[in-house]
Amino acid sequence: MNSLVNISEGTSLAIHGLGLLANIAPGRINVKSAAITLKASEAHLAKVFGKLQKSGMVSSTRGPSGGFALEKEPRNISFMDVYEIFEAPINPESCPMGRSYCPFNSCLFEGRIHKVSMEIYRIMKDTTISDLKGKK
Repeated sequence: MNSLVNISEGTSLAIHGLGLLANIAPGRINVKSAAITLKASEAHLAKVFGKLQKSGMVSSTRGPSGGFALEKEPRNISFMDVYEIFEAPINPESCPMGRSYCPFNSCLFEGRIHKVSMEIYRIMKDTTISDLKGKK
């Protein structure tokens, strides 16, 4: 089923993986156990955690007791921060239809789509990984 608002699997896995880490902080989780919990591919999740590590959100330790751990406080990681790592930087002021030129004198949607887009942006900026703590 299609949805009006879509988030890629990688972004979704990143948010959920960070949620797992927030619930066990300052503990670590390895990719295998995270993949089981999230019902995800280990290979894909390893790539996701690799990107999170490169961004400085998580750190990793090798070995039997190793795994990934949060490097930032969950309250300092917004959903938008994660989204922009996996998708692209967002300019909330740009045309929600992705147009750089409009042939009309005013928006055909009378700003409605822009208003909805701004609301989604605000929610993504205001929602943090700490909001996921305790949820299972």
